[in-house]
Amino acid sequence: MLQRLLDRPYRFNELQHSIEGISQKSLTENLHQLEADEIVTRTVYPEVPPHVEYRLSAVGESMRPIIESMESWGTRYQKMVRRE
Repeated sequence: MLQRLLDRPYRFNELQHSIEGISQKSLTENLHQLEADEIVTRTVYPEVPPHVEYRLSAVGESMRPIIESMESWGTRYQKMVRRE
């Protein structure tokens, strides 16, 4: 979820479709917790139907080097596992 939000803001359905296997309930709970922890911001645009966007907050952006490092490690790990 955080890795996706590094790229750009996402609407709820976009985010759900971009994360394989995540349920609506799980995504909702995680986004609410990340918002409560001030890692993600939620912006509601007054349209019909309402347009809601999620993006990393300044605190979330401060995690960018950590998330990118984890992604890099994961890629290297997958390559090592495939060789065995």
